[in-house]
Amino acid sequence: MNSEQPLHSTQFTPNNPLPQEGLMPDSIATFEPEIIREMDMHIAKFPVKRSALIPLMFIVQRERGGYLDPPGVAFLADKLGIRITDVWEVATFYSMINTEPVGKYHIQVCRTLSCKILGAGAITEHCTKRLGIKPGGTTEDGRFSLSEVECLGSCGTAPMLQIGFDYHENLTIEKLDGILDSLP
Repeated sequence: MNSEQPLHSTQFTPNNPLPQEGLMPDSIATFEPEIIREMDMHIAKFPVKRSALIPLMFIVQRERGGYLDPPGVAFLADKLGIRITDVWEVATFYSMINTEPVGKYHIQVCRTLSCKILGAGAITEHCTKRLGIKPGGTTEDGRFSLSEVECLGSCGTAPMLQIGFDYHENLTIEKLDGILDSLP
């Protein structure tokens, strides 16, 4: 079970005395010992601690309900000895890091050129109609979120989307319906 510990400073994390340029959260997330060991395994793979930021973001996101919240960001900054703004800069750059809560199934439709030319707009429109949400939205039951994202690196199999970490390529409306129908 995760809890949070209060910060004793409004400017600094305990292991990083550098001034923070961003809004400081009220607390730092805490994690169970096995999660800390998992993080330490990733840190040990790199000659520079901060290089483990992205793998650790995935762990924090997984453990904090599917997104990177401010206490989780403060934890990462403290653990890696970097500024909170450094964590946010990376988190907001990558579409696979969620900085807001998302549904159980996060549907990310690629909207870059190859996908756009080959029908991504129709895929997004069909998701919008079928789920009753626009890109950036989440269904009332919290089951689905819909996003349009930049290139997912599958241009040769466009149009495509990603649900969680699973790629679905060469999409048609019929294939999309089958994918959505198959989700538990």
